[in-house]
Amino acid sequence: MIVIEREVAVATTPERAFDYLADFRTTEEWDPGTVRTVLVAGDGGEGTTYLNTSRFNGRETELTYVVEEYARPARIVLRGENRTIVARDTMTFRSEAHITRVTYHAEFQLKGLARLAEPFLRRSFERLGEEAEEALRNALGKLAA
Repeated sequence: MIVIEREVAVATTPERAFDYLADFRTTEEWDPGTVRTVLVAGDGGEGTTYLNTSRFNGRETELTYVVEEYARPARIVLRGENRTIVARDTMTFRSEAHITRVTYHAEFQLKGLARLAEPFLRRSFERLGEEAEEALRNALGKLAA
């Protein structure tokens, strides 16, 4: 399994940061790998389904994400899957003084023959995490209270 975790601090409330990131369609604004994310079904809460198209290592792939946990304004968990990967994204929000700390934790479990490529893909996932951290900081910075 490949795990990436990043934390950003932003001058906004946990509620504003949560509401922005809980709408997974915003990945188009802060996730450098995302080409598009479409709401398939639901109201954003548990059970909501999104179709995410991403570009990774020069190839496009689609994952179906389902909101597994929705605990406003503290935590949201989404699980994405296709035939080669299972991804679990956990975002937590905690208030400190006048800032909100957002922790983004992503787990990627490759399936089938793709598992053999895991050691070679670690650096690509790490680079994606670095790019996402910067883009997430920029996007959340626009929410400043």
